Amino acid sequence: MRVLIATYGSRGDVEPVAGLALELRKLGADVRVGAPPDEEFTRRLKTVGAEAVPVGRPVRELLRSRPTDAEATAAAIVNSQYEGLRANAFDCDLLLATGMVPAAAATVAEELGIPYRFASFIPGVLPSPHHPPHRRPGKPFPPGASNQELWAIDAENLNALYGPPLNELRAARGLGPVADIRTHAYTERPILASDPVLGPWREAPDLEVIRTGPWILPDDRPLPADLLAFLDAGEAPVFAGFGSMPIAEPEEVSRALVGAARAAGRRLVLSSGWAGLAPIDGESDVFGLDEANHQKLLLRTAAAIHHGGAGTTATAARSGAPQVIVPQLADQPYWAERVVALGIGVAHVGPTPTAESLAACLDAALDPDTATAAAALAGTLRTDGAAVAARFLLEELDR
Repeated sequence: MRVLIATYGSRGDVEPVAGLALELRKLGADVRVGAPPDEEFTRRLKTVGAEAVPVGRPVRELLRSRPTDAEATAAAIVNSQYEGLRANAFDCDLLLATGMVPAAAATVAEELGIPYRFASFIPGVLPSPHHPPHRRPGKPFPPGASNQELWAIDAENLNALYGPPLNELRAARGLGPVADIRTHAYTERPILASDPVLGPWREAPDLEVIRTGPWILPDDRPLPADLLAFLDAGEAPVFAGFGSMPIAEPEEVSRALVGAARAAGRRLVLSSGWAGLAPIDGESDVFGLDEANHQKLLLRTAAAIHHGGAGTTATAARSGAPQVIVPQLADQPYWAERVVALGIGVAHVGPTPTAESLAACLDAALDPDTATAAAALAGTLRTDGAAVAARFLLEELDR
């Protein structure tokens, strides 16, 4: 049994796939992963024994270039995804896709006649009368529109972005046009890999959603000795990092983070990430970090300030650390809303923090009631989603 998993996006789109790949391999499947060729992604996939095949350009390079032509970017993604997956799917028994709209992945599966599945890590990607879609380039959302109206606009925007390049590709290969990109890519029976408490789903009339829980890749790497020494030298610090999210003014954001931590009387672990965050001076109350095991590190922190990616939000929630989310784009405002709704953190207003605005958020996050709620929620969150998904996929293939 060989499974091809397709993903395109940042670390939050690759790390869960590695977790699923590990569980599939435990059940005896060969796993091939089509992912961006960023070195850190390839290295991570190899640690779980998955064969990594390059798809598209490196995401870090794409985000740094800040493309403004949405149609050209969508076309490049469609064509590079088709080329990368088509060459590696011919001997596979299943193609599972996630990440940025995988329209070409669905077409590859159709062309080769192999089963296709789509998985989302966030409820807001899936159409429902109970929540609005995330914003994407295209027709704006009018004020006061219902969720149904917003999802109709979302479908228009998806078709406008991905329809022309996908249908041009399909025509060249003798395939008929796709009228509804969303149904083609996401299907009517998608998998939702989010925690039922952190990322809940209410039943929708037109979808049969398979809930598996989040796909987590266990991380047993030890923390670096110098980081451990810093953690042991005083009370629990605040963690701050924006993961694989670039920031326009990294020096100013670094100053804001350091200033907020000092205003709260807390030491700070500052993770550089793709934003390039760094300590602003040589003071001993700030520890500059390149990369470390977040699953272990966040257990040792008083609070976590981050961008609100699905993976970081879930890891912080499982650690019991109160959160301050500074959402930048995509699903990040959704996760900010969820931590506020659950009482386990605070959402910063706007993507550009100052020391003063962050200090106010951090003060609220460090409130004993917030810390108590975060600690209580931590033990209730699921950790078996990747194993559940792996069993479901292989059992369904057997049937």
